[in-house]
Amino acid sequence: MKRKRPEEGQNILIQFWNCQLLKDHKIIKDDLWVRDGCILDPHALFFDENVAADVKVDCKGLLIAPGYIDVQINGGFGVDFSSDIESIETGIKSVCNKLLQYGVTSFCPTIVTSSKETYHQLLPRISKISKNTHAGATILGLHLEGPFISKEKKGAHKEVFIEALGPQGINKMNEHYGSLDSVRIVTLAPEQPYAMEAIKDLSKKGIAVSIGHTLASLDTAEEAARCGARFITHLFNAMLPFHHRDPGIVGLLTSDNIPEPIYFGIIADGIHTHPTALRIAHRSHPNGLVLVSDAIAALGLPSGKHCLGTVEVEIHDNMATVAGLKTLAGSIASLDYCVRQFKKFAGCSCVEALEAASLHPAQLLKISDHKGTLNYGADADIIILNDDLEIQATLIAGNLVWLNNSSTVAQEIFADYDQKMT
Repeated sequence: MKRKRPEEGQNILIQFWNCQLLKDHKIIKDDLWVRDGCILDPHALFFDENVAADVKVDCKGLLIAPGYIDVQINGGFGVDFSSDIESIETGIKSVCNKLLQYGVTSFCPTIVTSSKETYHQLLPRISKISKNTHAGATILGLHLEGPFISKEKKGAHKEVFIEALGPQGINKMNEHYGSLDSVRIVTLAPEQPYAMEAIKDLSKKGIAVSIGHTLASLDTAEEAARCGARFITHLFNAMLPFHHRDPGIVGLLTSDNIPEPIYFGIIADGIHTHPTALRIAHRSHPNGLVLVSDAIAALGLPSGKHCLGTVEVEIHDNMATVAGLKTLAGSIASLDYCVRQFKKFAGCSCVEALEAASLHPAQLLKISDHKGTLNYGADADIIILNDDLEIQATLIAGNLVWLNNSSTVAQEIFADYDQKMT
């Protein structure tokens, strides 16, 4: 259900009451106050302004949490971010709106290994869209997954487009991508010659470097982390398996030879990662776990043939594979589904499951001062959930942008919300 644009209803003080809040790593009973798209400190309102709420929302005891942040998503609802060049403007806006039903309030559109020409056409178009105001999920910047990856661990990526870095390093990246201005994450294989120099340069530009699609040993991965790499792309997938004499990339989770703890992506769809492997990762380094959907264009659509970049993908038994092969090609899982599956498989708390899809990705991107949290001053990008962690409503900048029409309690909570906001 499409709702108001985020810029509407400004200067209105909203009080969400009779609710639970995910705050300071625990669930508490408290009210949430919002104005001008930000979460406010109620003490300042009472003692400095001495004002009452313009709108009061009875949340019926439901849980309010920060909106989900998906840092690896390839498309959805028939839209492929890596190939729908001519229609990308309308396509990505459609995805921005439809992701709201899954509680995703911001995301990084992910471009898989593609031709130089594709990057030069896509990146400026998506960058332009991300700067425009719209009612859907916020585009935080692009995640470029390739082409500077290992051919041996390419997964579903097209080998013909895989590139070596060479001595030009980041200069070659700039030339190949066209521009890095709209880029938030780059996934590369650190064993490539000149990769360490590129990691340093990308990190200086504020771009999060992720290790992925790689044959790297633990020593190489640790060197990459010391050079500035902060993330691991879909842990366990497209990398060497754990070995007791060389744990490989997985060893980064407990390494004491890196300057700061690493973050790592997990696709908790029950297909990409065995529940036992997921539990091992979570218990080894719970604060670094970042849930990602890795969803492709087939998200939200029935089984059949779809695409991931220039690769044809078949959907069967809730699994996406390269046509004619058994190679996994992204997922068709929504991020809210991954949150629920993660909680089930890992046996973790609601707090841990929710923070893995909100706080941790915000920390990875260094935006946790205003995203992924309900702290005072943060953006009021919030979701309302029931006890089963099913999305009841999604709000961006404090404005209702999606409502679960099949939920009676959600309908009751927001029955006259539009009228109050005007």
